[in-house]
Amino acid sequence: MKKLLFLLVALTGTLVNAQVDQIFKHSGEKVAGKVIKLEEYTVVFKYDGEDAENTIGKYAIEKIVYGKSGRVEEITEKIVVATEADWEKVVILEDKGYIAGLKKGEEVRGKTGLVNFQTGNTGDKKAEKKLKMAAAALGCPFILLTSDKTTVGANSNAIGGSQAIKKGVSYKY
Repeated sequence: MKKLLFLLVALTGTLVNAQVDQIFKHSGEKVAGKVIKLEEYTVVFKYDGEDAENTIGKYAIEKIVYGKSGRVEEITEKIVVATEADWEKVVILEDKGYIAGLKKGEEVRGKTGLVNFQTGNTGDKKAEKKLKMAAAALGCPFILLTSDKTTVGANSNAIGGSQAIKKGVSYKY
């Protein structure tokens, strides 16, 4: 009788646990809970046994395995940035909600020189490239943009070109 009762409790625990969704992060961490909704850039979920809603950015998530159906949903591919040469893979994010679940790195900056004969758009692209290269050198595939400033005309420097300055905080898995 005791064995039968133990087996029944074990099976009930397994069935209840099978209802729990598993969120697999690119960092290797696994989160057990219930996915409430998938938004464009974030996932809203509740931890197993809790009622508070939490949000995690989709960039931090590899996949979700739904406990009830067993369905696997791939969310994002992992971005691997090994050296500064991988700067083109770096993604610039403009909303703090997108970085939820990522680890904060260092502040990065990209700017064009004081004497710059670039047009506003070309100078902006050059500053963005330098910003991405700085993050890639740190091994960070993401940047949360904190400042984007372009000055045009005689006020920007003595020669009258334009200068673009971009600042951000780097993030990794």
